[in-house]
Amino acid sequence: MGDARAERRPAGELGASVLAALWAAGTPLTPGQVQEALGSSHARTTVTTILSRLYEKGVVSRTRSGRGFAYVPTEDASGLTARRMHAELAGTEDRGTVLSRFVSQLSDEDEALLRALLEGDGAGGVA
Repeated sequence: MGDARAERRPAGELGASVLAALWAAGTPLTPGQVQEALGSSHARTTVTTILSRLYEKGVVSRTRSGRGFAYVPTEDASGLTARRMHAELAGTEDRGTVLSRFVSQLSDEDEALLRALLEGDGAGGVA
């Protein structure tokens, strides 16, 4: 019984793979198309479940496609990372300590980039 658990993916890994497939496609995909893009043995129902959960979280949007839906990400990878960072920050009562520890762990290059962004000089390749 323990062997089946050992073969399971870490939480969120399949969702990340699904998002990567959607980003790579650049066009809305049905669950079957996502399954094909993954090149995996996951059942279409599993892929559909992941897409439904991503939709409920607002990470993807969907439009009718035949009897089902076609899905597209609501933002790019950078936007999703920023959203997650905001969610983590919103979930703490001591925002100052969290931000202080985050900044103290930045590399010199990232610290310089953050300073430039905060000063509004537009550096850092922000689109």
